[in-house]
Amino acid sequence: MKKIYRFIFFKLMGWRLNGSMSPELKKCIIIVVPHTSWMDFAIGVFARGSIGLEMHYVAKKELFVFPVGAWFRWMGGAPLDRQKNENKVEAIANIFKNREVFRLAIAPEGTRKKVDSWKTGFYYIALEAKVPIVAVAFDYGKKEVKLAPPFYPTGNKEEDFKILESNYKGVTGYIPENSYKND
Repeated sequence: MKKIYRFIFFKLMGWRLNGSMSPELKKCIIIVVPHTSWMDFAIGVFARGSIGLEMHYVAKKELFVFPVGAWFRWMGGAPLDRQKNENKVEAIANIFKNREVFRLAIAPEGTRKKVDSWKTGFYYIALEAKVPIVAVAFDYGKKEVKLAPPFYPTGNKEEDFKILESNYKGVTGYIPENSYKND
């Protein structure tokens, strides 16, 4: 399958990968920026297939029912019970504790619209689960998926965000005007 993904992604679609992810890194938070279109899911699927590593996402548990539930799980989905009184950070950190391999992809912008700041849940999940954060950029301007080395959060959110955001300077989303900018 990896050869098929690579042929489609590299040859037919004309994208490339810049960076890598070690198979030894079995648990991490993957932040994907910018998130401007549903096309990001397709690019993510082909990038993941080309890299050849298991990667995941969380979605509301209501999506994991027949007939599409099996497909969501096969695509790396993990059901999340979004009860109002449940701590989402703790619930997702528990998924990390209960799985041998869990590489969680999250769009910290939280929407496909233009934003000036990220949501912080991914950061606190990484701290709680004691896992690194891997910054991944989908640069449509260069047709390149950039993977940064794993970053271990220190607990100093402001300084850590400066470091993480530096991975996205000059990156253009599918809808350029909605791209995340940090000047």
